[in-house]
Amino acid sequence: MNETAAKRTLYVLGGVFLVVFTLAPFAWMLLVSITSRPDFLISGEIKYTLDNYINVLTDSSLHFTDYFFNSLIISLITSVAVTLFACCAGYAVSRLAFPGRILVPVGVLALSMFPPISIVGYLYRIFAETGLLNTHAALVLPYTALTVPLALWITMSYFSQIPVELDKAALIDGAGRLTILVKIVFPLALPGIFSSFLLVFIACFNEFLLAVMLTIDYRAQTLPVGIALFQGIHGEIPWGNLMAASALTAVPLVALTIIFQKYIVQGLVGGAVKG
Repeated sequence: MNETAAKRTLYVLGGVFLVVFTLAPFAWMLLVSITSRPDFLISGEIKYTLDNYINVLTDSSLHFTDYFFNSLIISLITSVAVTLFACCAGYAVSRLAFPGRILVPVGVLALSMFPPISIVGYLYRIFAETGLLNTHAALVLPYTALTVPLALWITMSYFSQIPVELDKAALIDGAGRLTILVKIVFPLALPGIFSSFLLVFIACFNEFLLAVMLTIDYRAQTLPVGIALFQGIHGEIPWGNLMAASALTAVPLVALTIIFQKYIVQGLVGGAVKG
């Protein structure tokens, strides 16, 4: 076997291993979710059914729909707020000359390096004293602070690739900075803005630590916390319901990634390419 064939074989084997390693847990999750018994490998009896999905969606004690809408509302509010803030901040840092502007993204990045576990105790005390504990605001506020660095760096790098001459021409024509941002920069940087929105949404939708510490019941708890509490509700691990709920949770995230993957890739790599 020559060197070219050996490299091709290694690439194929590596790709197959990566695909299997990545997709095997999801395949097992789907298989368990549509079987009546999670121990079918031991019992040798396998019966396919949709009862687990029906139970998750209809059993009021599980509160799956409440968890889902909590996650959706919190993620959407946070994504919109972070995207708007990051766009304004990214435009200011990349287009306006003011003292210390380089320190803004560096400082935001430095603050983002603190692990959330180090501040969750203080957040709990603050929200408990202000009456915000177990509310959507208790998650929206820290989620906004934690995801702003990601959105800011994506939008800032994308804005920096847009020619400044467009701003100067618009200023000469009498346009203000806000008009330039909305009517000129936004349309040109839409892939980067959209990708930052999606990444922030996915990060908030999947977050667990703050959600489990700052919420108490189904009125504010999100899907990751709700699924983790399935065990406590039943007194045992209901693997079928657990896997069905996990599969339903993954559906919107997988759909968003597949449908808008082109924009996500453009937004992530667009700022790195000069042109």
